[in-house]
Amino acid sequence: MANECHGWAARDPSGLLSPYQFTRRSVGSDDVSITILYCGVCYADVAWTRNKLGHSNYPLVPGHEIVGIVREVGSNVERFKVGQHVGVGTYVNSCRECEYCDIELEIHCSKGAIYTFDGVDVDGTITKGGYSDYIVVHQRYCFRIPENYPPELAAPLLCAGITVYTPMMRHSMNQQGKSLGVIGLGGLGHLAVKFGKAFGLKVTVFSTSVSKREEALNLLGADNFVLSTDEQQMSVLDKSLDFIINTASGDISFDLYLSLLKAGGVLVLVGFPSEVKFNPGTLILGAKTISGSVTGGTKQTQEMLDFCASKRIYPEIELVPIEYANEALERLIKKDVKYRFVIDIANSINK
Repeated sequence: MANECHGWAARDPSGLLSPYQFTRRSVGSDDVSITILYCGVCYADVAWTRNKLGHSNYPLVPGHEIVGIVREVGSNVERFKVGQHVGVGTYVNSCRECEYCDIELEIHCSKGAIYTFDGVDVDGTITKGGYSDYIVVHQRYCFRIPENYPPELAAPLLCAGITVYTPMMRHSMNQQGKSLGVIGLGGLGHLAVKFGKAFGLKVTVFSTSVSKREEALNLLGADNFVLSTDEQQMSVLDKSLDFIINTASGDISFDLYLSLLKAGGVLVLVGFPSEVKFNPGTLILGAKTISGSVTGGTKQTQEMLDFCASKRIYPEIELVPIEYANEALERLIKKDVKYRFVIDIANSINK
């Protein structure tokens, strides 16, 4: 038997969100039903509600940084218990039998990971996300939130956090004493700085906004701040960095940033600039690497949550009610948030 769910949805490409009632599937033998407490606000929420990619299905309930409390479990579920804090990230299903699912890299599922919202699930229904009062998810795609970790702060880790943690681990950016450059200081960038410092890296923040200097250095603990439009500041760092993570979606000079890497250095893209353009010689001379990354697999997501709890890594958030969601998305477009909006679902959606 399907159950009624209360959410907020966009009805058309204006992206305007308003209250919306729909049904979720009943709890299957491998499912976990979760009362949603908090949901982080990601730029994907803007892109999908406004049909930026041209394939949005309306009504569309966004949200894929979900933290809540288990309210019911299926008969086969042993990992989770009623009352436990759990999280759900950017996808809620995959084929569970391809080479990538076999090694718990479900985000790269050969048949396509099924996204938490606006994905077509195996039963043909369109998935609906965390701007809602509860969700039903297969246990494989749920994560244990460590007991000592504030649930509202855990929400941004489930997309922004894992998006930067995954390439950092893949490219061994956890080597103490190495140097990391972080381009952009938003939801992803501020967590890249925090992870970098937790790994013992020397972290340099690159930004086009001098107003971010103080918080980069004093709040987030970066070792260095560079105004990327200042040629002299940039030239000083020639061949000095082991790693760079580009979290920004604005266009940058890839040749310039590649010149800041040491031989064998790695530049990782997690933002979406309009194009990636560079001189091949900049890459070949010095044996440098450009790499892309999205979120991460289930095993690594749980590992990241446990790491954040053990190292006391907490995102900087602004907690808002669901009624503020439209304004939050507008402010996100203007980059007017420090550094992640989190919606207080439980205390606002049915009030």
